[in-house]
Amino acid sequence: MIRENWRVVLLCVLVVASGIALFAPGVAGNDAGTAAAQPTNLQYGIQLDGGTRIRAPVTGLTASVDNVTADNQLDVQNTVASELGLEQSQVRARTNLDTVEVYADVNETPFRNALAATNLSVESVRSGVTQPTRNTIVDVLQDKLDQTGLGGTTVQQIESSQTGEHYILVEVPGQNVSNVRQLVTERGSVRQDAYFPRNGSMVNETVLTSSDLKSASIGTPYRSQTLGPVVPVTLTEPVARDFAAAMQEYGFTSGQGISNCQYRSSPNATQYCLLTVNDGEVVYSSSMGSDLARSMENGDFVKNPQFVIQADSLADARQLQIDLRAGALPSTLNLDKGTTYYISPSLAERFKPLSFLTGLIAALAVGLVVYLRYGEARVAVPMVATALCEVVVLLGFASLTQLALDLSHIAGFIAVIGTGVDDLIIIADEVMTEEVSSSRVFQSRFRKALWIIGAAAATTIIAMSPLAFLSLGDLRGFAIVTILGVLIGVLVTRPAYGDILRRLLTDNR
Repeated sequence: MIRENWRVVLLCVLVVASGIALFAPGVAGNDAGTAAAQPTNLQYGIQLDGGTRIRAPVTGLTASVDNVTADNQLDVQNTVASELGLEQSQVRARTNLDTVEVYADVNETPFRNALAATNLSVESVRSGVTQPTRNTIVDVLQDKLDQTGLGGTTVQQIESSQTGEHYILVEVPGQNVSNVRQLVTERGSVRQDAYFPRNGSMVNETVLTSSDLKSASIGTPYRSQTLGPVVPVTLTEPVARDFAAAMQEYGFTSGQGISNCQYRSSPNATQYCLLTVNDGEVVYSSSMGSDLARSMENGDFVKNPQFVIQADSLADARQLQIDLRAGALPSTLNLDKGTTYYISPSLAERFKPLSFLTGLIAALAVGLVVYLRYGEARVAVPMVATALCEVVVLLGFASLTQLALDLSHIAGFIAVIGTGVDDLIIIADEVMTEEVSSSRVFQSRFRKALWIIGAAAATTIIAMSPLAFLSLGDLRGFAIVTILGVLIGVLVTRPAYGDILRRLLTDNR
């Protein structure tokens, strides 16, 4: 019995699993509190949940040059940065692309003058950055958004069809414009500087760079009873060895270097401070603790390289955690040349019932037409039920993958219902052209119908694939849902409907 109807059993299992993914607390990234606040585990985009959309180019200039090699790469970066008064991390020379990028809002003339100091031959200078840099920005921004715990966020690249200019598109549901603007205009470059006396004056030396901290293991912020809000950090062994050596060389582990920091009250006094610097701004200063100093002196720190970075508040500690885990943005977005779009939650909430109502009307209309076409409930009811099961499975997939549903996805679901029922009608028409005398006759007609459906599905997938893989905004969501619906239909729901129809028409003969 089960062997003969395994496709129906598989469809039932998928529907039950999808129901669990949709409604069970703690599934698909939702905890019990979130589940109590929302009836399902579905995530919604800004069109259905409100929020902010920012579309902007990347701040920077790119020069095409000759003769950038591995030997002169660092010299080129240092020279350009020094000439423009920038940090070294804001200039990147790429040997594989023969380009030099500057990640700051500078004019073309000073940039060309800085390049002239490197003796490189400049072919052209254009606004924006290279493709690898944009890829990094997309990855880091997405990681930052994921670290905040916000659902339904998306970051992608798009290209203007008119000018060919590249943009970064950021969508953050449930957040106002100011929060998102702050996110995309801050690089999040965190480092640790040592502030200590040398030759009668106070100097700064970077002891942990942004890349050092990016490679570290970053824990969850908490409030220490003695230190206040902190972010636990575990360094890699090579970084820990260099860090400990620097602390000993600069005198932080000596008697005068321990617990000797008054940076906020007396920044010019002789002292030993570890400064937490975020985007060039000192956000916290702390002393070297005696236990940490002792472990650096006796070598235990290298074996177990753990320490904490302090912050003023838990909110600041969480922001540090996000910046440390995601890493620094190579450059920020130029909002002056971009557009910002905000949808209020009250307006977005109106779209949810309207979307549900539209889908319900579409399903009822399809069911009515099918019933009028065949005049038999035993053919029409399983057909509509199978099509709706397909939608439930798609919703379960969206819940598990935390796909943020927008109006384009809803349009895709409606298209899936239409194409699904269309395929089921082909099956029903093919097997019911004449009286079905046996299961063998049914299977012969059913296979013929599946060939037709398979060819149509392949055509749909090929037609939708460019929309799914290219950065075409809302069309991408429509294409993804349609392709998934077609695949689920061909592999699961169409064959399952065939098994149901076989039992209804052949009485197992």
